[in-house]
Amino acid sequence: MDELLGRRVPHSAQAEQAVIGSLLIDPGCISQVIDRVKPAEFYIQANREIYETVLTMFSYGQTIDPVTVLEQLKQRGVFHPESSENYLLELMQVTPTSANVLEYAAIVRDKALMRNLAAAADDINRMVYEGGAKADELLEAAERKIYALRKDRTVGGLVQVSTVIQNVFAALNESAASDQKIPGLPSGLHDLDRAILGLNQGELILIAARPGMGKTSLAMNMALHVGKTSGKTVAIFSLEMAREQLVTRLLAGESQVDSQKLLTGRLSRDEWQRIGSAAAVISSTDIRIDDNPTLTVADMNAQCRRLGNLGLVVIDYLQLMQSAGSGRSWSNESRTQAVSDISRMLKIMAKELSVPVLCLSQLSRANESRSDKRPMLSDLRESGAIEQDADVVIALYRDGYYNKESETPNVAEAIILKNRKGETGTIELMWLPEYTTFRSLDKRSDE
Repeated sequence: MDELLGRRVPHSAQAEQAVIGSLLIDPGCISQVIDRVKPAEFYIQANREIYETVLTMFSYGQTIDPVTVLEQLKQRGVFHPESSENYLLELMQVTPTSANVLEYAAIVRDKALMRNLAAAADDINRMVYEGGAKADELLEAAERKIYALRKDRTVGGLVQVSTVIQNVFAALNESAASDQKIPGLPSGLHDLDRAILGLNQGELILIAARPGMGKTSLAMNMALHVGKTSGKTVAIFSLEMAREQLVTRLLAGESQVDSQKLLTGRLSRDEWQRIGSAAAVISSTDIRIDDNPTLTVADMNAQCRRLGNLGLVVIDYLQLMQSAGSGRSWSNESRTQAVSDISRMLKIMAKELSVPVLCLSQLSRANESRSDKRPMLSDLRESGAIEQDADVVIALYRDGYYNKESETPNVAEAIILKNRKGETGTIELMWLPEYTTFRSLDKRSDE
């Protein structure tokens, strides 16, 4: 189409040739280039096929030189007898030096980004002129396309398994080189982290409980730990509580000062010092809070896309969210469908942003009519497809909430009802009500 319109498609044949020529001259520089430019970013098909072949050989530890690459091209069925052999030699001859390979790769990437940007602009234009969608929906679709380019991804499209294998190996190497024992971000609750392998990219993690069980406190514990240990931005969307209430809870937990005293301001000198120290710790994190109660998933997504170092998204809570369009009253049937749509959009958001999304959810009263009041998946309020979309579902239960004579009123159970990465089961936590915080059972408040 561009050629028909007289427009030159952005690309640099010389830079593409120089990248491949550098790899053939000095295979040692492949490890520098492999993360800088992808096969799909080569515009000329022959260059793309050769580069892809070289990367595949590198992944399998094979010797790379013009002879071995030529043989692999034959095996892959992309060898052209009349041109391939001479072309490989020509690539080496026209390459000035392999020392500048990263500069050549940067040019290839830059031209590819221009092509993708032009394609995204064409798609947006087409959607606008076709009609049939609201302006807000078009804006959301446009933002998603541009964000995907910024994050070096494409929206949709088939990807060769060899490319996915390279991504998996890169993730494995990163995990092997890391000191972390779990692949995801640690929540600060060691037993829980071991069970769910931390808070992982692209996952929708649901914390479900009846009101008053402490689900907001548990989410704030995790958010603060991620903010303190990862150096990443934590985005908290609170549809129920004001920013000040949430931060008061964070201060109580971090300082180990009774939350009731924080509300009255009647603090001893030691408690003031602990509050000051806690405030300094919390202020050093990049935790951001939005307490607008009318937010939609699209609103949250748009804000998160603008954060360059996002690590975790926390939403409190699911049933208070509006679907894209309305704050009107709902029948039971339509509300169930709306909540199901929202949960699906949250899962898509987690995948698109490539961060864990920690969402709180109410449970129905169904468990209160049973003799064993421990929650089940079916107790998810307006459940619809929530349990299908979530990668991990954690339900909170405290016997002391129902049984005033319980011998362990402050022992909470984090019941893992669903876990795509492993087994379900129950993790015991210590609930410290005066500090509105949770600890691993072996960590007492006197620590």
